[in-house]
Amino acid sequence: MPSFDIVSSFNMQEVDNAVNMVTRDIVNRYDFRGSKTALTLDKGEKNITILADNTMQLAAVVDMIKSRAISRKISLKVFKFEEEESGAGTSIKQKVSLREGIDQDRAKKINKMIKDKKLKVQSQIQGEQLRVTGKKIDDLQSVMSMIKEANFDIELQYVNMKS
Repeated sequence: MPSFDIVSSFNMQEVDNAVNMVTRDIVNRYDFRGSKTALTLDKGEKNITILADNTMQLAAVVDMIKSRAISRKISLKVFKFEEEESGAGTSIKQKVSLREGIDQDRAKKINKMIKDKKLKVQSQIQGEQLRVTGKKIDDLQSVMSMIKEANFDIELQYVNMKS
């Protein structure tokens, strides 16, 4: 029986490359000379910490991260920008969480949307992914296009297509 999986993942190496490029850009930019602006990637916790002297520099670093991510073909839906908080002294700190996996609430929403479509397909939640099975590949492709049109706030990929 044909099936595919709906997952939410990203390439950590590409994120690492984007962060390294932004770090290099910070060192080379004139408006960051003499500042203590820094960017750190924690691969284990899957987050980025931005430390800047003021909000203008923080906004510039955020824009640089977004533009480098787009150039590395990383969806901006992967990044979840937390609230700014004051760091040591006059510096400003911001955390950026990297989202991977489909949480239970979103999985239930996607599952309900598939069931409401009334196609001859079954969908089930398997941990942080969904498996969709059906007798016809056309039904599976219509499920894919429906989910793409729904435009969730996380990046979704369709993998493991079996016919």
